Amino acid sequence: MSKPPCEHFDSNSLKTANEAVCEECIKTGDTWVHLRTCQACGGTHCCDSSPNKHATKHFHATQHPVAISAEPGEKWAWCYEDKQFMRY
Repeated sequence: MSKPPCEHFDSNSLKTANEAVCEECIKTGDTWVHLRTCQACGGTHCCDSSPNKHATKHFHATQHPVAISAEPGEKWAWCYEDKQFMRY
């Protein structure tokens, strides 16, 4: 039996990336591997496979708990607070 979605995630009101870029990497001229979009503020940041790990840094700085994959065709979310992976 799969775990129910965490209380922080609402698949009915998803925020999607405005642009396919890591906002923080653009500022510093760095590159990224994959992108994640914060579900609290809509910011898009690079994943933990990227050198700067901006999505995780964003969570630690803001406590915004959920990010979704901003990669085309991927439909999953990660809750940093609950350490829970969710498909939608």
